[in-house]
Amino acid sequence: MNAKKIVFCLMILGVLVTSCSPAAPTQNPIATSKGDEVYELPVVEAPRSQEPKAGDSVVEGEPARIDNSGSAESIAPFPTSAPTFSLENPEEYYEEQPITPYDNRFDDYGVNPFVRAEIDHYSTFALDVDTASYSVMRRYIQDGNLPPYESVRVEEYLNYFDPGYAAPQNGGLAIYADGAPNPFSPNRTYLLRFGIQGYEVSDEDRKPANLTFVIDISGSMDMENRLGLVKRSLNMLVQQLHEDDQVSIVVFGSKARVALEPTFASKQNAILSEIRGLNTEGATNAEAGLKLGYRNALAMYDPEMINRVILCSDGVANVGETGPDGILEQVSGYVKEGISLVTIGFGMGNFNDTLMEQLADNGDGFYAYVDTLDEAQNLFVDKITSTLQTIARDAKIQVDFNPEVVNEYRLVGYENRDVADEDFRDDSVDAGELGAGHHAVALYEVVLNREVEGRIATVQLRWENPDTYEVQEINGNYNTWDLFSNFEDTNHRYQLAVLVMQYAEVLRESPWAWDVDMDDLRIRSRQLAQDLSEDVDVREFAELVDQAEYLMNDRW
Repeated sequence: MNAKKIVFCLMILGVLVTSCSPAAPTQNPIATSKGDEVYELPVVEAPRSQEPKAGDSVVEGEPARIDNSGSAESIAPFPTSAPTFSLENPEEYYEEQPITPYDNRFDDYGVNPFVRAEIDHYSTFALDVDTASYSVMRRYIQDGNLPPYESVRVEEYLNYFDPGYAAPQNGGLAIYADGAPNPFSPNRTYLLRFGIQGYEVSDEDRKPANLTFVIDISGSMDMENRLGLVKRSLNMLVQQLHEDDQVSIVVFGSKARVALEPTFASKQNAILSEIRGLNTEGATNAEAGLKLGYRNALAMYDPEMINRVILCSDGVANVGETGPDGILEQVSGYVKEGISLVTIGFGMGNFNDTLMEQLADNGDGFYAYVDTLDEAQNLFVDKITSTLQTIARDAKIQVDFNPEVVNEYRLVGYENRDVADEDFRDDSVDAGELGAGHHAVALYEVVLNREVEGRIATVQLRWENPDTYEVQEINGNYNTWDLFSNFEDTNHRYQLAVLVMQYAEVLRESPWAWDVDMDDLRIRSRQLAQDLSEDVDVREFAELVDQAEYLMNDRW
């Protein structure tokens, strides 16, 4: 255990006595919105003479409102290294040799503590749909290394996987909730999963896009053929664009320059030719690249279109402003105009995760890490609309725990996405963005008071519609009778979230995971991979748990 970590010791007491019989898992939202109209689902009350079924979702409380004020051993093995492409010819594969990573920069945001509900019953945070932390971990593990504990952001591990939520119909967002006993806790805690699901937009129906690629061509991008993978990734993206989309390209080394003036995607060959011709040069002036990129984006700006800057880099800035605050200060005005920033990380060794993550969080976008062509395919082909089109801006979540039912709670992850409780309805406070079809998941570990039934928590979601600029808010209740009495009775997607969370907690050396048995986690993960055999991400996760356990045993 890292000597710098603060040792927490907490004796958790509390047992919930709920004698509900397990029922078939449900995936009904506890609150939802429909287009511009926010409404509450009908209240479902159990007859007094009959106990509610475990797993049923019940909505109560005040109506939501619009506020315009502001052990499966047959799993196939996965590759141990990531295929990339030759810089001279990005069409050619070669097998990259595993390396020992060095000089990578991550921030340690700590681990959330347990909070007494009677002292503070609100938990408020900004929505986050980033997934980079999980892809970074995969790269480390497949290269034969455990990731640094400070690289682990639990929420990004959770967001990487399909939570199994149905998308709201006819627009809007939905809140989902489920919970069960924590199978890894000797203290009878419960794990509650709260999820947000955005409506989907088909590729045919998405808005036309104005995209400015800001591409790092500095010398550091020549390592491990980072630029080669950038080329192939953007090649995939360009081939998904519509004829009325526009693309411009800005490149930066020691200086920034425009490599391609705004060009309609109907001239696909011209765009791809410019991307193929890129070569590395100079130092890394990310500030100059982003400033010029935003200027180009502003010249292309159309309020009826998607307006995005897409930064492709290893995040290493060594000329001009080098930190996220200084760089964003130069471009904050453009962000306010409605030009969002997506950051895509490439490479390992001398990689700056901190810069890339903070730029995306403060640039009204999201952060992903591309370590393989499969990940590029996932980001730029399979999820093209969620990558491009935003459906909710400045989205915040507030969970109001009922102290009569909840003794203590802790939010797992989201340490650097905290929002002051009093700022939940302050619409000037920057928060998170949600793309079309995007989802976000949060897990809470809770200690429930003995033999008390009733409302556990009210979940509230607040966001701004990027088209109408109206602020919307929905809420729903989660109750003790909605809990499953056994973890094994829950649906597989809930189980997946719990296993992924516990895996992340172990990797980041969380004091709340010191007693987690990695062999138990491995066995459960392999069984789940068999149960969800059609999901390649789940099968890969089981392999990563297996490899991580081996690396941990080898370390000790």
